[in-house]
Amino acid sequence: MVEVGTVDPVIAEQLGRAHPLARHLDDFLTDLANAGKSAHTRRAYRGDLIPFAAHHGEEIAELTAVPVRAFLAELAELSPASRKRKRAAIASFSKWAVRHDLLDANPMDRIDTVKVPKSLPRPASAADVAKVLAVICSRRSRKDLPLDRLRDRVLFETAYVCGARASEVCGLYVEDLDLRLDDEHVRIHGKGGSVRTVLLDDRGYVTLLKLYLARAGYTAGPLFRASINGRGGPLSYDAAHHRWQSYCAQARVEIDIHQLRHAHATELVNAGVSIEAVRRRLGHASAETTQLYALLDDKVADAEIRAARRRRDRATS
Repeated sequence: MVEVGTVDPVIAEQLGRAHPLARHLDDFLTDLANAGKSAHTRRAYRGDLIPFAAHHGEEIAELTAVPVRAFLAELAELSPASRKRKRAAIASFSKWAVRHDLLDANPMDRIDTVKVPKSLPRPASAADVAKVLAVICSRRSRKDLPLDRLRDRVLFETAYVCGARASEVCGLYVEDLDLRLDDEHVRIHGKGGSVRTVLLDDRGYVTLLKLYLARAGYTAGPLFRASINGRGGPLSYDAAHHRWQSYCAQARVEIDIHQLRHAHATELVNAGVSIEAVRRRLGHASAETTQLYALLDDKVADAEIRAARRRRDRATS
């Protein structure tokens, strides 16, 4: 039985402090934090590992391939992507346990990987994105516009014009900006500790960004803060996602927040930007991932050709 002590409150609430794996999960999450993993990543690991720990219910030394297979078998109704993510979380935890001499061998070495069919990203149309942004506020915002409203417009437009993940944008600091005239850039901290520099080449957006900084009075610290008095920490991904969904509802448009990134990438490919340039802009580790946007472009072209043929056939019939 693990020693009762300070444990992540979510683990304590859902598993109980005395659960055989509670302390180990807490130590694993602590090591992830020390390794620089984002809060969003740690929450995802915690969310996937707590159900597994509840299913296993034994000491960590009893963690073999048998209980892992039994747990994964109960997830058959989930999508391959979800099952793959949960398997990966267990694999990371098991690898950590082996490294800390808590397990003699990694049980995941005996568990087959989950294959996920490649699917094309779902970009939102520029018109639909514009509708949602307009609901938040105009680029020519009024002086009496609440600061949190202006913050939201700049936050979501940053995700769109930079092709950045919402979590990356929420984590931006004022110090990540370089707003020298005609050479404006932002430094984005991505997955795995990677950092990429993205050109801010939309003049209207840059003007709005500078207006936001002037009104907020921020010279350092989080760029998008949770409180409107300027003393809060970074706005959380969950809060940003909730606010985005609210604006989408007002605009009567269904766009997932991650589709802003897809929309930007697709626009670049359609404009003839090279796959390598798009890869660097999005921060993809492999060009194979970015290539999906080129495939999507082919699908769009095919749809247009089919539509043109149908119009021709109707005209000649």
